[in-house]
Amino acid sequence: MSSDLRQTVAVIDFGGGAGAQSLARRIRALAVYSEVWPADLASERCRSVAPKAIILIADADHSQAASPFLDLDMPVLQTAAADAISDDSLQEFLFQTAGCSRDWSMAAFIDEAIERIKAQVGTAPVVCGLSGGIDSAVAAVLVHKAVGRQLTSIFVDNGLMRQGEVEEVNEIFGRRLQMQLVSVDARERFLSKLAGVTDPEQKRKIIGTEFIRVFEAEARRLGQVPYLVQGTIYSDVIESGAGAAGLVKSHHNVGGLPEDMEFELVEPLRQLFKDEVREVAALLGLPESIIYRQPFPGPGLAVRCLGEVTAEKLAILRQADAIVTSEIERAGLNRSVWQAFAVLPDVQTVGVSGSQRTYAHLIAIRAVNSVDAMTAEWTRLPYDLLELMAQRIIAEVDGVNRVVYDITSKPPGTIEWE
Repeated sequence: MSSDLRQTVAVIDFGGGAGAQSLARRIRALAVYSEVWPADLASERCRSVAPKAIILIADADHSQAASPFLDLDMPVLQTAAADAISDDSLQEFLFQTAGCSRDWSMAAFIDEAIERIKAQVGTAPVVCGLSGGIDSAVAAVLVHKAVGRQLTSIFVDNGLMRQGEVEEVNEIFGRRLQMQLVSVDARERFLSKLAGVTDPEQKRKIIGTEFIRVFEAEARRLGQVPYLVQGTIYSDVIESGAGAAGLVKSHHNVGGLPEDMEFELVEPLRQLFKDEVREVAALLGLPESIIYRQPFPGPGLAVRCLGEVTAEKLAILRQADAIVTSEIERAGLNRSVWQAFAVLPDVQTVGVSGSQRTYAHLIAIRAVNSVDAMTAEWTRLPYDLLELMAQRIIAEVDGVNRVVYDITSKPPGTIEWE
């Protein structure tokens, strides 16, 4: 967050949903720092550190609850819906009414984050849970800049990774970026814990717990390590039900964490949106293969393998997913499509191969475009590309006889199927 909360524009949300997050993102795009404060926490925060200004999102049903904020000695703008505030009205409120300064930037964020990390951890050793995705990569590099050799990054191969991911992580972070990296083969451990589990929330919590247990075991081998770095970002926090926001799904690094874990968390990206994380990555000099890498869920393929997670189903899904991503890249769409991947529903269908009846798995292809992961639109991939993906999947992946395309946006659906 900003080094001076008095320069923060607080968006106080009485209704929940993605509108408040989008408004905060619009404010940040104007180089003014903004946070979303759930209504049930806002009064306490206003008493402790007065923000620069407040925007209340409160419709008629919440107007009475919002009224005390109108009496505060600071500029206040009230609206029934976040998207009802035009760009001109927003800028007039920020710069003329509230007198905000344009001092929020990713370069300033990096400097502030490094100072906060130093102040939090001091000279203590630190471990980082490194998945290979952009969020944990940026968090690791920020902490490395702050504390150097105090940091050891831990990559856990939980058997739920994409094809070639283990080799890529070791190459980029261990050899190219010269970071202290420990790789742990925990495939059998995770799959045994997931055996027989079908509920998505239970899957996420099992995976979150097991990640922490592996980090704890590795930290004990390194000595007494009190801090764990995570690449938690704003959408993880909001979707996991922070404050008044309703639970969408428990992200393994937020709602899936065990209560008795031994670490204090270091989360330098907790208040950033995904597009802001990419900006930071570019400023830190990370390779383009990381900056523009498609987002991947923390629980990995477990939330794309519906029903029970098994080694056999993961092998099918991993191969199908590799075909989808390779064809997206071959078509030159890997920069313009936010996320494209395969899903293995817990469904089998009747098909025909030659003159023989088949009864095999269904693969769903999912492709979306988004800015901050809070909302997403399904991507209108060319029909020829979809046909090519389907033909390859059915021809090359044993046990699949049907391919469908998901055309659901977020909301009402989420980006991942679980």
